[in-house]
Amino acid sequence: MKLPSLGAGLFVCLCFIFSSLTAQVPGVIVAHSPASSGQYIGSPSICILSNGDYLASHDFFGPKSTEHSSAVSRVYLSKNKGKSWVQISQIQGQFWSKLFEFKGKLYIMGTNKHHGNTIIRNSTDGGYTWSEPIDAQHGLLLEGEYHCAPMPFLEHEGRLWRAMEDAMGTVKKWGKRYGTFMMSMPLDADPMLAASWTKTNVLRYDSTYLDNHFGAWIEGNAVLDTRGQVWNILRVDNKSTMDEFAAMVKISADGKESSFDHQNGFIRFPGGAKKFSIRFDPLSKRYWTISNVIPDSTKVKHQGKNPASFRNTLALCFSYDLKNWEVKKVIFQHPDEIKHGFQYVDWQFQGKHIVLACRTAYDDAEGGAHNNHDANFLTFYRIKRFRK
Repeated sequence: MKLPSLGAGLFVCLCFIFSSLTAQVPGVIVAHSPASSGQYIGSPSICILSNGDYLASHDFFGPKSTEHSSAVSRVYLSKNKGKSWVQISQIQGQFWSKLFEFKGKLYIMGTNKHHGNTIIRNSTDGGYTWSEPIDAQHGLLLEGEYHCAPMPFLEHEGRLWRAMEDAMGTVKKWGKRYGTFMMSMPLDADPMLAASWTKTNVLRYDSTYLDNHFGAWIEGNAVLDTRGQVWNILRVDNKSTMDEFAAMVKISADGKESSFDHQNGFIRFPGGAKKFSIRFDPLSKRYWTISNVIPDSTKVKHQGKNPASFRNTLALCFSYDLKNWEVKKVIFQHPDEIKHGFQYVDWQFQGKHIVLACRTAYDDAEGGAHNNHDANFLTFYRIKRFRK
């Protein structure tokens, strides 16, 4: 019998170690990018196609990525309800983006780079190839410096709504540069045409909010309340307390005006210092979100730390009125707060269940993620019978 060479044996050993470590990663691994690559996995997005297939996407950020020149996103397909995934395309010049179907057609919307143009692409073959946003007639919606995340789209009163951020504030620092606004278009319009979209006024950063502790508002959700009012509900940065907040910005019915009551517009929100997505479930008559909550024991232990830095606990939360939120169940949790994180979750209802894509920082054969923020995995998970 011929014995394997040392190189082959080492390869088998390394494969075994990698398999053992990744087997512990919660959920199904869609993609992996080790910390040594300098390219971290960001902006998870998930879409259930009308034919039943699942699509997921992510971009790359980090020191060895091209996020600041022409960002890269990848798209993955599952034909077996998320049990396995295969990469089907790579998009050059796509960042912070959301996959979605609209009137039976597939789109991806975001920016072309870190603080880039607002763009949208379509695909006529299920995500294998994508259009190029070359001008205002083909997906180049706004030129300038913009910010967003894979946030939900809302259909209401004959319009499609989507929150965005302007990154052209006078102070070019994170948080201070961001102003919030809402985009919308008639449901019978073409999303690829810049002229289809209406943009509200931009509400700029104001350092006096929250008793001078306001740091930023970003990654807004287009949400409809029980009275038919459209809101932009945003993540809020406030480092002065471990109690987290969201901001509720009011949007006019014609999609032209954003307004904010700074005395009453901030609400307590579990995980509000990190990205969250809100959707309404008509069966339970509740609003649901999946967010990075901070357990009470952690709050006591780490009083004074930045609440946005805690991403090791992911929970399903709900509200009946958008203003009062409760934690339903912890989905993922890891005792280490430094190099483990479950964050930036994008998710969809599917019957009795919720399916989600998660930016996951976890152990691998190279020593794990760079930190809890700089994720090394894109993962898929199903929350079964979430209403129970």
